[in-house]
Amino acid sequence: MKHPGFIALICATAVGLSACNGGGASSSIPSSGNVSAFSPKFRHASGSTPIGHIIMIVQENRTLNNLFATFPGANGTTVGKRRIGKNKRTQNVDLTEVGLFLKKDLNHTYSGFLRAYDDGKMDGFNEVKYTVGNKAEGTAPYVYVNPSQIVPYWTLAQQYSLAAAMFTTQGSASFTAHQDLIRGGTFIDSSHSLIDNPKYGNKAWGCDSSADTVTSLITTDLQLQKGAGPFPCTTQFPASGSGYATLRDLLDAQSVSWKYYTPAIGDPGAIWSAFDVIAPVRNGPEWNANVSSPETNVLSDIANGNLPAVSWVIPDGQNSDHPNSGTDTGPSWVATVVNAIGQSQYWNDSAIVIVWDDWGGFYDPVAPPLPRDNQGGPGLRVPLMVISPYTREAVPSQPGYVSNTFYGFGSIVRFVEDTFGLGRLGTTDSTSNSIDDMLDFNQPPRPYQTIGSKYSRSYFLHQKPSHVPVDTQ
Repeated sequence: MKHPGFIALICATAVGLSACNGGGASSSIPSSGNVSAFSPKFRHASGSTPIGHIIMIVQENRTLNNLFATFPGANGTTVGKRRIGKNKRTQNVDLTEVGLFLKKDLNHTYSGFLRAYDDGKMDGFNEVKYTVGNKAEGTAPYVYVNPSQIVPYWTLAQQYSLAAAMFTTQGSASFTAHQDLIRGGTFIDSSHSLIDNPKYGNKAWGCDSSADTVTSLITTDLQLQKGAGPFPCTTQFPASGSGYATLRDLLDAQSVSWKYYTPAIGDPGAIWSAFDVIAPVRNGPEWNANVSSPETNVLSDIANGNLPAVSWVIPDGQNSDHPNSGTDTGPSWVATVVNAIGQSQYWNDSAIVIVWDDWGGFYDPVAPPLPRDNQGGPGLRVPLMVISPYTREAVPSQPGYVSNTFYGFGSIVRFVEDTFGLGRLGTTDSTSNSIDDMLDFNQPPRPYQTIGSKYSRSYFLHQKPSHVPVDTQ
């Protein structure tokens, strides 16, 4: 079924992007690593904007096309590409409309990304193999979610802003993605970056991992070294991790308050607790002062006037949108947090950034921009929305504002740095476009309109933790 607003497939090649014939509007997504032509229209000096609170809500494992295939202006499609036959010819395949969750988790490792990407042809998804059983996934990645299953997300995109060219920093899985969201990259020395998920540990990804846990590496010449990396705690990184700075270091240096709201270690979301990797946080006073569990504490902090300047909000696994979570509560969880901010004293100076951490193995038609970098990226497109009273107004005849500026996770890091005048970490924050061009600080602040959802605030406050790791591949 094609929903209203269907946008024709955007052709992706190894050297660039162009619009397919058939009525689709031309895309302005960059075709290479040169993003100078896509500099934001609205530039403000650090600290000169009305934004005083940035809240990053991090969901799980979806491509942009999986959630917004038929959203107007999102460069999505309901017709994909696959390789078939002995000659590996490319064939069109109709995408199936599905609910929010699947029975099986799809392969979203770096190796799976390379096979799906197929040198920019974006036709190898059917050849990606499940991590368990070594069987080709076939048509499993070629699905998109029925919009009626994710109404809060579509409502937010229609009222505020959606990025049509947000690419993950690495073509990898959740562990490195969550590191990228606190620092913009995973370099541990001059020749290696972390990639994919740690091996063996499954209740924590960091200093709390089991002793036999190792990481995987990618070299600067893009060679994958599975299981060859250090224990996932910065004390085990080269030079004891002294060069592995995060936004925490910059925020602390400027006395800017921050919290990382996450399920407690042992709960499923704990494997996404990025600061468990950072030994000075895990083994110091900030583990109790700044890493706040359970994640629903964000709701009480908003209500009690204790929201810090910068927040990360990590869901319980059952509310994460992870495809094999078995629940449909993710959109309502996000709406609950957004509504809490929108109805609070914080709305007029807030920017809420909603992002999905990795591609989850799902089909997407748009190839990452070239050139490839030396830590396995950019990866595939993921959804990103910015919710704020200063979100740019939509153009006539199109719901929401859709940005075609090329972003990576370093774009979010850069936005935080610029908003609070923190300086640079020197990772992809230095080379990425800030997401600030999705905002217009020259317009008067927009009043908040409550987002409807299937599950209420009370549901999440009384929900029992699921205690099930959901992303251990």
